[in-house]
Amino acid sequence: MKNRTFPGPSAALWLCPCRPFFLLTAAHASIAMAWWLGNLAGLLALPELPGGSVVWHIHEMLFGFATAALAGFLLTAVVEFTGTPPAPRQTVQILLLLWAGGRLAYLLAGWLGVWPAALCDLAFLGLLMVKTGAPLWRDPQRRHLAFFHALAALTASHAGFYLALARDGDAMAWLRLAIGLLMMLIVVAMSRISMRLVNDVLEGQGGITAPYLARPPRRNLATFTIALYSLGEFLLPGNAAGGWLALAAAAAMLNLLNDWHVGRALGQRWVLVPYLVYWLIALGYGLIGSGRLAGENWQSAGHHLLLAGAMGLAILFVMAVAGRMHSGHGLDHRRWLPGAAALLIALGLLRAAAGLAAFAAAYLTLLNLAGLLWLLAWGIYLAYSWSALAGPRPDGGKGCDEAG
Repeated sequence: MKNRTFPGPSAALWLCPCRPFFLLTAAHASIAMAWWLGNLAGLLALPELPGGSVVWHIHEMLFGFATAALAGFLLTAVVEFTGTPPAPRQTVQILLLLWAGGRLAYLLAGWLGVWPAALCDLAFLGLLMVKTGAPLWRDPQRRHLAFFHALAALTASHAGFYLALARDGDAMAWLRLAIGLLMMLIVVAMSRISMRLVNDVLEGQGGITAPYLARPPRRNLATFTIALYSLGEFLLPGNAAGGWLALAAAAAMLNLLNDWHVGRALGQRWVLVPYLVYWLIALGYGLIGSGRLAGENWQSAGHHLLLAGAMGLAILFVMAVAGRMHSGHGLDHRRWLPGAAALLIALGLLRAAAGLAAFAAAYLTLLNLAGLLWLLAWGIYLAYSWSALAGPRPDGGKGCDEAG
């Protein structure tokens, strides 16, 4: 029970940037979803919002939940990639204030207009890009510039979103573009993390004939096809070619799975969970493409597989691994992680089913059940991770040093 207590915040919270951002990610996931479910049930109304409540819901999944996790990951991972000092506490606190200001300003945008929210959100992403991009560019080998490029593209798509809102344009087109950018970021991030974890599992099992490799050709093909589909859908929405491009992205993701077929090591949580993330991305794009070619509107179902399923699972996994390793605790082998992962996979499938005509009669039931599973998954994460992220390091290490 000791690991599930909730100590008050202390100076330990600021030892590493991932600590406050990962806690904030899970808290926002819970609060935003609870409010969304309450709004749908007519119990907790949202204020008047530019673009409507659905746009707010998707925006908060992408630029609230996902970007908080992204900030925590990049501010920590770039230090490890480049050997540079971590961001100062003051910088992290400014980023947190900008992020929180964006969430509040968007909720008040019916009275304030969209520009205060745009200012906070774009300043947040811009400062994050400067603080993480500079060491990536200074690195002589520049092996991790894909993160900078993706972050710059995500910032541009967010600027386009706010400009579209201000002009009463199609803001959803920019959100759909951002979904593709985040899927590409997930593929890039998972390739970095898996190279370490999968080989650790293989080494622990013994009898290795060759190390696991996240092969660049397969990864590059996957990110290229996702980018091609996302750009095609942005420029030519509803075009039949989009169906084929989505299927191409699904096929490239399935091809990428071949890197992960490493025998019995695939059954270990540190290998299986990221493997299932890739499966959910493949299924999401496969559902979108199949629906387009069949004349069915399965886009919402596919997008929920990508966001609630793949993105939620990827963020949970990254925070469970990086959050503990960089807080001095080592990997967590307790059962809560596979349990929470199973909940996110189940809710992704349920929410996708709610978007299919065959399950139209059960739409509200499936939607509410998926939302409750989301709340349960992130509640479990907070319960088991609060002490590690808000408390002192048990190993005597400093800052973001990995556990020995």
